Amino acid sequence: MHRLMNQIAISILAILFAVPLIWAAVTSITPSDEMLTRANPFAVSHPTFNNYVAAWQTIPFPVYYWNTLLIVAGVLVVQLLTATLAAYAFARLRFLGQSLLFILFLVQIMIPPDILIFPNYTIMKDLHLIDTKWAIIIPFWASSFGIFLLRQTFKQIPYELDEASRVDGCRWWQSLWHVYLPSARPTYIAFALISISTHWSNFMWPLIVTDSVHNRPLTVGIAIFAQSSETGAQWGTVTAATLMVIAPLLIAFFFFQKQFVESFMHAGIK
Repeated sequence: MHRLMNQIAISILAILFAVPLIWAAVTSITPSDEMLTRANPFAVSHPTFNNYVAAWQTIPFPVYYWNTLLIVAGVLVVQLLTATLAAYAFARLRFLGQSLLFILFLVQIMIPPDILIFPNYTIMKDLHLIDTKWAIIIPFWASSFGIFLLRQTFKQIPYELDEASRVDGCRWWQSLWHVYLPSARPTYIAFALISISTHWSNFMWPLIVTDSVHNRPLTVGIAIFAQSSETGAQWGTVTAATLMVIAPLLIAFFFFQKQFVESFMHAGIK
């Protein structure tokens, strides 16, 4: 009985979260002349893909997609490097103040990113990086959450494997590459999904530090388009553009959702 109630509650929550996405999908294929006259917001009598064509022709999607891909990749690659080295140090090395330093890293997880907007902006301004992609990328090169997640995974790897690799003549970086990285593959996939989704949908920081189309990511470009006077009440075009932005994230999650869940179970997060 208790299991059945849990399944019902989960199903209700899933439906509630899916309603906005379903409405956006239906609206994106609704003709403009039916937008205000349709009685059922989840039904459309004459589906059309003209809204997607209009969105692609109106918004510089190739530029925004390229900017977003560069930003997401530039953040993720460095995050994986810094998180891996820091997590290995916290999991396997012993040094003075290790516990205190790790607690400081955990405290950073609880700090809202919006609090750091002003100091980060000041630093980027002093470095003359305002209105560049570097200004969006650099503040996120370290991730305390990624360090915590990988540390938990590395600590579950038997220490005997580390010792065996050293007996075979492997240096620490060779052990890291051949022992730890393959064992933590699901965790890397999960963290990559989190990092990609976070910076793909990041809005406030790119809005503050970018002023030109050549440096804006998708989220900022779509928001400015939706608020422009040219858009008016063209909700079909706006929702079509929105779905074109979130489609890569949905596809990635559907393909890697198993690894995503497994990594959190292995990390001890319930």
